[in-house]
Amino acid sequence: IGRRQTPGDRRVAGQSTHGRRDPGQRLRGNGVDGPRPRPAEIDAGRGYGQRLHPKYVTLRDKQTLVTDLKKSALKATEIFLATDPDREGEAISWHLQNAAGWGEGDRVPKRVVFHEITKQAVEEAFQQPREINMQLVNAQQARRILDRLVGYEISPLLWRRVQRGLSAGRRVQSVSLRMIVDREREIAVFVPEEWWTLEADLHTPESFTATLHSRTGARRRISIANEDAARALEAELSGAEYSVESVEQKPRRQRPSAPFITSTMQQDAGRKLRFTAQRTMAVAQQLYEVGLITYMRTDSVNVAESAVREAREFIGERYGKEFIPDKPRAYRTRSKNAQEAHEAIRPTSTRRDPRSMATYLNPEQLRLYTLIWERMVASQMSDAVLEATTVAPSDSQFRFRATGSVLRFAGFRAVYMEGRDDAGDNEENALPQLSTGDALTNEKLAANQHFTQPPPRYTEATLVRAMEEKGIGRPSTYAPTIATLIDRGYVEREQTRLSPTRTGITVTDLLTEHFTDVMDLDFTARMEEDLDDVAQGEREWVPVLRDFYHPFHQAVDKANETFASAEATDEVCEKCGEPMSIKTGRFGRFLACTGYPKCRNTKDMGDNPDRPFEEETDEIAKNANGLW
Repeated sequence: IGRRQTPGDRRVAGQSTHGRRDPGQRLRGNGVDGPRPRPAEIDAGRGYGQRLHPKYVTLRDKQTLVTDLKKSALKATEIFLATDPDREGEAISWHLQNAAGWGEGDRVPKRVVFHEITKQAVEEAFQQPREINMQLVNAQQARRILDRLVGYEISPLLWRRVQRGLSAGRRVQSVSLRMIVDREREIAVFVPEEWWTLEADLHTPESFTATLHSRTGARRRISIANEDAARALEAELSGAEYSVESVEQKPRRQRPSAPFITSTMQQDAGRKLRFTAQRTMAVAQQLYEVGLITYMRTDSVNVAESAVREAREFIGERYGKEFIPDKPRAYRTRSKNAQEAHEAIRPTSTRRDPRSMATYLNPEQLRLYTLIWERMVASQMSDAVLEATTVAPSDSQFRFRATGSVLRFAGFRAVYMEGRDDAGDNEENALPQLSTGDALTNEKLAANQHFTQPPPRYTEATLVRAMEEKGIGRPSTYAPTIATLIDRGYVEREQTRLSPTRTGITVTDLLTEHFTDVMDLDFTARMEEDLDDVAQGEREWVPVLRDFYHPFHQAVDKANETFASAEATDEVCEKCGEPMSIKTGRFGRFLACTGYPKCRNTKDMGDNPDRPFEEETDEIAKNANGLW
């Protein structure tokens, strides 16, 4: 059951809408509008200890919805809960049952789950109802409480030390920010190393380029560290006569990628369409609401059998039988933390190709739908076949090497090619037909200087990929996490790259210094594994919380003792005579009157605190609230 459908709120048989928040429920004591949990409550077991009983309160503006549901249920012979088949979906059903009071006698709802919205899957689910799985519910409760413990315990410390109104966010947000800051520091300390190559322009009469590889008879590649070494080799090769020493040709097969999951859709839309992760999810939501694609928050690459059959039939009709593999392709999810509650992201019907949808969709919708449609169709097509060629031109002393490949059968590439973060990865170089012993003419020998490059700043696509690889976050959290970091001024987007602001660096440094576990990437991934254990019934949820909270709260107490609200100075405020202190804000350190709020006098210090990779500026900027 679900709310009446409205624009922006499509729900199919109870499947989730664009949010994952429990309907009408807000957590008191550890929720967004309740007080922070007190240590005594956790230690004594009165709220968070051995007998954990969080209190949930229905939001005022949802009371009418709950009342309407109760009335509707009185007219029904049976009540079915068909929310998502994952932790959050199970918790939503549980909250709904409790809010409506459907827990006694013949009013106990039946829980039905299905992983694909097809007629067969839905009918089978209703034939096999079950009870609510409290293991999944408790795993979700544990995650929710952990996130709020972190945010509500740490944020006040940041208010005192950095800037009023800052938020430590949830665990995933803090760790994601650290990844961006760490990458920026890697770039700052990177020292480029010089290296050289020698490239020969050879003709047969068709031309191609070969790179110096090794001395004749040696296997070890020649390393050219500087210009002197390059010029010396260039002199040795002066007047050399070249011929083809060997030609090696190997067929190479290229398999298509699996259908999209949330993270891969965000990555490819970022590369090919220049969409942000948040924009990708907003447009995908629109396509889902009108029934063109399946649910877009998923970590599963599974596809309904009926959809696979339709895709194979369509491929045979449009492209020919040679483009259909002998057996339907099946893919396995790579992430060990995947819940696999939904299908992969695919068109609800392959036969609705992008051309037929062009008049019904706006440009953004059509571009993303085309990407999803092509990826799904390609995933059920034959391999592409390439012929890889390696040619070894040589003279009497040195061996060169040239590599290239030629596409012999397009296969899935007739429809789709996955984007790459480096454009050069997609380039193919066709070599002329050569045979062993062919004489070659050297038109030019060039010595080229190169430098090693620092690791690139994250784009949204590469950050999402890194989060997924490290087991940080879930499909529903990737885009909101990045958007929150930008909206709160912790991260800036420079063209397509993400870089931390001064505030982001300051917050990361403070949290890393005082809360090592919270900011540790491996610890965050292990916590996800602990929550998986709770969901599978291998661990109890309260001990998981207790194991986290006791050392965490000790760190909070220690930080409270060591966090100075501001750094004292000898300077006196010229407006009121009170001492001035040093504080850190969004735009660096500044002097602030200790007579605040009666006196709001501040002064810019004009320094650049520990950020060698940002240019100095004398400009005094305003923060988001309009204050200097």
